[in-house]
Amino acid sequence: MTEPAEYTRALEAYLTRKNDGHLVRIVGPAFEQVCGWAERGIPLNVAYRGVDRYFERYYAKGPRRRPVRVEFCEADVMDVFDEWRRAVGVSTWSKASALLDEPPTLQRVSLPSHLERVVARLTALRSAEDRSLGETLDAIVRELDAARTGAKALRGAVRDAFLERLRALDRVLLDAARQRTDAASLGQLESEAETELAPFLERMPREAFEQSRAACVDRLLRERAKLPIIAFE
Repeated sequence: MTEPAEYTRALEAYLTRKNDGHLVRIVGPAFEQVCGWAERGIPLNVAYRGVDRYFERYYAKGPRRRPVRVEFCEADVMDVFDEWRRAVGVSTWSKASALLDEPPTLQRVSLPSHLERVVARLTALRSAEDRSLGETLDAIVRELDAARTGAKALRGAVRDAFLERLRALDRVLLDAARQRTDAASLGQLESEAETELAPFLERMPREAFEQSRAACVDRLLRERAKLPIIAFE
């Protein structure tokens, strides 16, 4: 586990780069805040993505007028951490840990809206320079596009079967991406997953850790290939 002071300095350096070299020191209450992130087990990469999310919103508002302080990023860091916990399965055992409380329920979108977003993302990938997943993307887009119109009316067992089909398609897409990823890159993703989960290793059963590790690799692979989540929960 990264020591809180080391964690804070790494985040300070990242924030400095994001602020175009303008040094914003993490001291006083901000230092205690960020140390709390480290003690909670928030991986540095997750904290970085939270900072990125804040900056994306900040840039969207127009020219920057002042350097961004780490305190402004906490809500985004917590949101990304909740998403990360759900993606890797940490929340399934977190009640046994005093440092982790159950994350809030994320706002749901409708199934038709979800399918629309997924089809849009997959269609954009089809037109990208890398066409290695072309056939897989084409097949999934055709199936989801045909299913969109009737998705709102699905009920009961029929809806359950369709959701299971979405999970299967999600697995097909990830497996296709994995098959087209070289061994060295996969090894790098596995190392990164172990680093992210290291703070939790001693606090969870080994079987649960291995499941979370596999889920974490899938998440990193998904991010690397810019793949949407097809499954709908």
